[in-house]
Amino acid sequence: MAEVHVRYFAAAEEAAGRPEERLDLPEPTIEGLQRELVARYGEPMERVVRSGSFLVGGIVSRDPSRELTLATPVDVLPPFAGG
Repeated sequence: MAEVHVRYFAAAEEAAGRPEERLDLPEPTIEGLQRELVARYGEPMERVVRSGSFLVGGIVSRDPSRELTLATPVDVLPPFAGG
């Protein structure tokens, strides 16, 4: 079990109903975090994690197998519109 500090932005914050939290994850990967977030927050969060990205240790990733850097927060970012 690994504790991960998760920060939510925009639609991710709306789906979670909070700006941040600490989660105990049995599998400290983006894929494990995605599963936990969808289990906790349902379909609204599923839309975010399916098309959004994660900022882990200063690196943006959409790769679900990427190991999380537990010493830093993980930011859950919704997709951004260009213009």
